[in-house]
Amino acid sequence: MKNTLHTGARAALGLTAVAALALTGCSASDPGGASAKPAQMEAPFGDMTPAAAGPVDSVTWMLGSEPTTMDADIDATTADDTVLANVCDRLMQVQPDLTLGNGIASRAEWVDDTHVVFTIRQDATFHDGSPITTGDVLWSMERHAAEGAAESDEYQNVVSMEQTGDDQITVTTTQPDAIFLQAMAGDGGIVWNPRVIEAEGDDFGGPGSASACSGPYRIDSWEPGSQLTIEKFDEYWNTEIDARAEQVVFRWADESAIANSLTAGEAQGAYLENAGSAAAFVQSSDVTVFQGPSTNAWVLETTDRGILTDPDVRRALSLALDREGIATAAFGGLAQPWKTPVGAGAWGYEVEAFEAAFAELDGAPATPSADDIAQAEQLITDADAAGEQLVVASNGSSSHNVIANALVAAAKSIGLEAEILVVPQAQYGDFYSDADLRGQADLWPDEYYISKNDPLGFYKNGKSDASVNFGVFQDPEYDRIVDEAYAATDDAERAELTIDLQQRWVDNAVWIPVVATPATLVMSNAVTGVPSSAAFIYYPWAAELGTAEG
Repeated sequence: MKNTLHTGARAALGLTAVAALALTGCSASDPGGASAKPAQMEAPFGDMTPAAAGPVDSVTWMLGSEPTTMDADIDATTADDTVLANVCDRLMQVQPDLTLGNGIASRAEWVDDTHVVFTIRQDATFHDGSPITTGDVLWSMERHAAEGAAESDEYQNVVSMEQTGDDQITVTTTQPDAIFLQAMAGDGGIVWNPRVIEAEGDDFGGPGSASACSGPYRIDSWEPGSQLTIEKFDEYWNTEIDARAEQVVFRWADESAIANSLTAGEAQGAYLENAGSAAAFVQSSDVTVFQGPSTNAWVLETTDRGILTDPDVRRALSLALDREGIATAAFGGLAQPWKTPVGAGAWGYEVEAFEAAFAELDGAPATPSADDIAQAEQLITDADAAGEQLVVASNGSSSHNVIANALVAAAKSIGLEAEILVVPQAQYGDFYSDADLRGQADLWPDEYYISKNDPLGFYKNGKSDASVNFGVFQDPEYDRIVDEAYAATDDAERAELTIDLQQRWVDNAVWIPVVATPATLVMSNAVTGVPSSAAFIYYPWAAELGTAEG
């Protein structure tokens, strides 16, 4: 699981009802004022847009960036996954309502605490017409799990994988793993054609390489720097899916250019990375904005340099941050001030327990009160940090700039000094992998989401050895609870343990939560049918796309 803007995120699963919360913000003319009148932006909220009435020959769809590779074991940006969702089948399958269904595996069953058996359907075929064998599925899983592969962390508890029958694969784990099946609906569950990948070698995944997948679409052409086109695969094995769109042409641009393309009718839709970009379309008569459940949250990620190694300083900054103002100024009210680093779409079970625990959290006010500021100032005094300098990074985008400026204002309001470091967008994702770059800033804002409808899939990031734990937080008891939660296949028990982890994360302000952002779709009124939830990252959404009128 990774951040959305640069290194890709794994499917954003979640729950519909709990995410349909009122999205309000302060007046844009007074984004920081506690007395500002809340502004309400309304957009239809749900799992799906209205069903299509008929087929469509060709649709142009906008992406926020050009895809980088179709090899998800190397990397998978949001743009990559938006395409791959239609091209590649997975072992399990995310549904539009964000529940978990079967994919190439017709059944998955834990037969005891450490053994899960996948039954592999025997009627599926790859795009080259060859059958998908049980051995092909095992080969794919082994490739995903290989050291250094982008999806290897999803297999961290796996001891062995072996074919144990003509149509069966048995996975042995070190302990019960309550969210392993969900991971198999993400990129870690893509079923590859080994023969194609071996023939392509290093060229696999790039423009012009052959398809190694089996989905309802295949890539027809990829013109680097221009466009990528997928076409309906008429021989698709799953007869329950009858794709309506004959082809989808993907083009890419920045937010303003995407808006222009949609306004001019040059493109028919886009899943937006920045919900705020949709605000201009809310009152449009030609284009409709839809929102749906996701696990997305914008956070300020902390590094291990300087005074932010002190949890009191992190808590102080969280108390002083004006989330309501950010929701309006950066997202046009189409986001919600949030208390945790993962969105409500992760609450896929024991919803009432997670809702109640969320309501009890403090330390991340929507709009700081005088008492919040006083408490924050005292924390800074106790930490002997008054007058210390902070550096917050930004990639120069509007959302990042608003959040960075709000952090600077928060810091100054409680006796700290702060400045903004602008990092080129092309390098911004390197904060996750480059310790030298992290050494130049104390925080960086980014949007993060997970591939599970279980918040445990996020809170594992607080383990001492987690790849995105950058040294700010080390707690052996936290590590122990993560392991215990993974082993808890009983939902009520796992929720209790995960809520404990959530409280520990928030108490230590490991990352500072900012706002939650629903999945946001902007689409021409001439077409309809696609999911409005974040399932678009893994579910073959283009197959549902068609005309609004027959």
